[in-house]
Amino acid sequence: MSGRIEQKLLELGIELPPVPAVPAKMNFVMVVQTGNQLFVVGGPLLPDGKLAYRGKVDTELSLEAAYQAARLTALNLLATIQQQLGSLDRVAKIVKLTGFVNGPDEFEQQPAVINGASDLLIQVFGEEIGKHTRSAIGVNGLAGRMPVEIELIVETKE
Repeated sequence: MSGRIEQKLLELGIELPPVPAVPAKMNFVMVVQTGNQLFVVGGPLLPDGKLAYRGKVDTELSLEAAYQAARLTALNLLATIQQQLGSLDRVAKIVKLTGFVNGPDEFEQQPAVINGASDLLIQVFGEEIGKHTRSAIGVNGLAGRMPVEIELIVETKE
């Protein structure tokens, strides 16, 4: 880590995890860059590609644990972005975050869960770069019983 944002991570006591492995035999990638836009997707994965959190929020997983799952997902996304760009200083703007929360039909606290990712991005990049548009969507299931999955659109700079 060498840039200004990487230095800020150190000051905050945040260590980016290794980029998680894409599960075997999947026909997708975790990041695509087109022009000055980066499209990144992820979940609360450990470096070996296994889930750190599992289950429906509010029935199998507490709201606090789901918040932490969203935060871990954001850390994984930052690690992926850093690997793709070489430095997080090349992030010009976090444009859009779409968060999917696996919960029962009556669960309505999706925004509180996805705050785990949004709070981290603003903490790391500040409001000017880190504040983003966002959707927090409730779903009835995610692959592998993930509690959260996040898509991120990032504007890059040279």
